[in-house]
Amino acid sequence: MSPQEWIETIVRGKSDASLSYLYGDGESIIRQRQRYLDAIREFQVLFPERKEIALFSAPGRTEIGGNHTDHQHGCVLAAAVDLDVIAVVAFHDEDVIRLKSKGYPMDTVTLDDLSIQKSETGRSAGIIRGMAAKFAAAGVKPTGFDAYTTSDVLKGSGISSSAAFEVLLGTIFNCHNNMRKTDPVEIAMYAQYAENVYFGKASGLMDQMVSSVGGFVWIDFKNAKHPDIRRYDVDFAKAGYTLCITDTKGDHANLTEDYVAIPEEMQQVANYFGKTVLRDVQEAAFYDAIPALRQTCSDRAILRAAHFFAETKRATDEANALANGDMETFLRLVHASGESSANLLQNLYLCRDAGAQAIPLAIMMSRRILQDTGAVRVHGGGFAGTIQAFVPQDQVDAYRNEMERLFGTGSCHIMRIRPVGGVELTKHGFKCNGDNV
Repeated sequence: MSPQEWIETIVRGKSDASLSYLYGDGESIIRQRQRYLDAIREFQVLFPERKEIALFSAPGRTEIGGNHTDHQHGCVLAAAVDLDVIAVVAFHDEDVIRLKSKGYPMDTVTLDDLSIQKSETGRSAGIIRGMAAKFAAAGVKPTGFDAYTTSDVLKGSGISSSAAFEVLLGTIFNCHNNMRKTDPVEIAMYAQYAENVYFGKASGLMDQMVSSVGGFVWIDFKNAKHPDIRRYDVDFAKAGYTLCITDTKGDHANLTEDYVAIPEEMQQVANYFGKTVLRDVQEAAFYDAIPALRQTCSDRAILRAAHFFAETKRATDEANALANGDMETFLRLVHASGESSANLLQNLYLCRDAGAQAIPLAIMMSRRILQDTGAVRVHGGGFAGTIQAFVPQDQVDAYRNEMERLFGTGSCHIMRIRPVGGVELTKHGFKCNGDNV
């Protein structure tokens, strides 16, 4: 449709059913209407010559269980959320991608050379080129397009803006160039490759997988190339709880070394047993070998390995508890996960800046508010950033007010689980990637 046709469709409420499915009802629809309208109008300013546009969306994710287990081929429990990246796109035959993200300079990527460009390391242009390269390698010729994107997934929020952006690109290529034949799991793998190889950041597969698959999912990465994925229908509201993510506004600069140290130290323990990941090590053998391990590994590496063995099982137990409607057990396990992250994984703050402990402060205050109800834990990679809390519905206002008193207005986000991953919006609904998940 033309930009004006899309504007009229949204203004007249003809997209409300789709917006409701993705974002919820009431004020959410009003806000999303305006957000899409603003994006379309900004696109018109940037690319006034384009007469036909398409709309795309890909969600961020929240990790529920399995903190730092995916890179060791463990199990995770996570969900797509209603914070997303959206794109207004116009396709053309110019063999170039021009993409402007709100608040950032325009990225221009030519499609005649899809090799790794060192100059694009750490830049979104690298992700664009990497995603195009993976589709091309799979026999799908990516075509050029102009795009404007805007994101609700704040960088450093622990909700993974990079994975949402990667899945968004994968959805654009898949819907336009491949008749949606590439399934969500493949798109997630393409996204991880683009981030690891073209963008230059090591990462596990959890973020991309959850953003691409959507919904509430348990993932077993024992076979990393073909992970076992199970989707669950979970409604926390019906159980009387609300999922809240609070951004503690910690400084995310120079955290790469700390993030990388976790998989490196876990791998050191695995290497002692002749393995490359902890999933291939027997837990009993690990505990028997601790005296000998101390001769070759640090105590912290051993503690982090102990966290992995308990946490990967805990993610599965959490999924089973939710499937059985057992919120009491689920919340107990979330609490245990938080304790393990604090005491064994040790990713709540930086040792080199021990005076800055916003995450432990937020957890302490959360527990003071919640008392013996709900649960709270570090969220995402840790060291700085966000915490996750399951808050009884009658305490949500008090909880949010206290978190925002500490960390500023807008720092506490009320999350809604999004049922689908990357989508292309249409006049009467939306199209998803593949049909295998």
